[in-house]
Amino acid sequence: MTQNTRVFGTSQNSRKPLTWGDIIALSLVIALLYVGARLAVNAPEVVPGPDISLSPSALPIYTLFSVGRMAAAYLLSFLFSIIYGRVAAYHQNAEKILMPLLDVLQSVPILSFLPVVLLSLSSFLPEGTAAEIASIVLIFTSQAWNITFAWYQSLTTIPKELKEASSIFRLNKWINFKALELPFGMISLIWNSMMSWAGGWFFLMAAEIFTVGSRDFRLPGLGAYLQEAANQSNHVAIFLGTGVLIFTVVLLDQLIWRPLIAWSDRFKVEMVENDNPPTSWFLDLMHNANITRIISNRIFAPLTEWFDRLTIKHAPPVSRLENGKNQLKWYVIVFSIIVFALISYGLYHATEMLLSVPVQKWGVIGLGVTATFLRVIVALLIALAWTIPVGVLIGTNRPLATVLQPIVQVTASVPATALFPVLLLLFLNAQGGLNTAAVLLMLMGTQWYLLFNVIAGASAIPQDLIFTSKLMGLSGWQRWRTLLLPAIFPYLVTGAITASGGAWNASIVAEYQKFGEKTHTVTGIGSLIAQATASGDYPLLLAGTLAMIITVVVVNRVIWRRLYRLAEEKYRME
Repeated sequence: MTQNTRVFGTSQNSRKPLTWGDIIALSLVIALLYVGARLAVNAPEVVPGPDISLSPSALPIYTLFSVGRMAAAYLLSFLFSIIYGRVAAYHQNAEKILMPLLDVLQSVPILSFLPVVLLSLSSFLPEGTAAEIASIVLIFTSQAWNITFAWYQSLTTIPKELKEASSIFRLNKWINFKALELPFGMISLIWNSMMSWAGGWFFLMAAEIFTVGSRDFRLPGLGAYLQEAANQSNHVAIFLGTGVLIFTVVLLDQLIWRPLIAWSDRFKVEMVENDNPPTSWFLDLMHNANITRIISNRIFAPLTEWFDRLTIKHAPPVSRLENGKNQLKWYVIVFSIIVFALISYGLYHATEMLLSVPVQKWGVIGLGVTATFLRVIVALLIALAWTIPVGVLIGTNRPLATVLQPIVQVTASVPATALFPVLLLLFLNAQGGLNTAAVLLMLMGTQWYLLFNVIAGASAIPQDLIFTSKLMGLSGWQRWRTLLLPAIFPYLVTGAITASGGAWNASIVAEYQKFGEKTHTVTGIGSLIAQATASGDYPLLLAGTLAMIITVVVVNRVIWRRLYRLAEEKYRME
């Protein structure tokens, strides 16, 4: 770890709480939210829902439907993250807009606007198509942001000597991406992909069981199966559905995530070989299979070599590309004018909608933001207290990781909503019980972002640094202060950003719960947004969501972005 003063995309303006980039990003999101609310008015009044079968024979096809939606959303999230994060990391002018926009997007409480998304899509698309697209969009918003933040963090902390070597060899964009950027960020990408997939189950369940009055937008899948089983008090079906969900998570862990973790160990920046590298029986099986070697040697290898030669022949090196990266093209100017016109239109009508909100409601919104902000801080502190030591223990102890990693993956994948009634029963009659339950519910939805990032950071610590710390006799707090905390710091910041954003999102379901015949609420902006959604009060919904977004953006700019800069400047491997 060394001090490095070169920071990609750093400017004095980025250190201010709010910049022009934030204002443009907020304006764009407000305009989009208004357009969605406006389209929702034209949605059909009645939408017939599907018939959900509780027969055990329906579970395989329902599982395929759910996994298919998750896979489509993840593929979209991964492509978005790779492109978005790379542009933000290497183009200073773009970074001023893209990173504030990412702060805004990850703070938008999408659960509150799922009705708007569904109703707006159903106004011009068939009901089934609209529900499928809305579910993929919802899962995408739960997966994309932390992958993008992790990719951006990896690109901005690549060791200087590796970048200089890339420049000396005059690598073009594709070869530089393939040989340097993607391998360096692989561990972080895989662990954050695991977190995104685990978190996606929660939003998938929410999307598959969604109804608005007489409009039934449910989708055939595991979420709808479990909800229908609960509505009919069919305990056998609940047991079967939960068992299939857990089995699917374990199967995906063994066939996809565990092999990827074992494969990614080769990309650690270290000078000595790991004594106890991660292993995967399925990866070993694929390596030893003849068909795998045939496909790799006769199909993928020739295609890769052909594409590499093609890019080397026709693409200029990175150094030449960077010389003109800040030159504005005519189509960029035209696109900017069109976007500005659309933003202006949306802002004008959104302002009209916001002005219709009574003055006293704005006071209630301010009180709600303050109450939720305090709960977010408490939930984040509790999460940090246990995820840092546990994550480092799992990330640095391979035998322990082999046992605990599948357990963590399964636990993180079980939708937290299934435990909400249990927590309410425990705390309902206790003094301050609802507030305690709200904090715990927010914690359940956010702690995994931190844990997975800490595990990724600890797993990426070079073995030679671990050996050196042992030779120097470092132990206890001295080892934590000198090696462990600096090594995981960039990953910790990434996890904290996504965890805090997730806590704000989780407040919508944590502060407003229907239990039995009663609705239980606590003071908070999440509760206010949920009530506005239930009553169809779109002006109040827009005002509450906007207040939450602005608060999260300011927190990100004042705290998390400054810590990001510290990670870029000081805590990088080189």
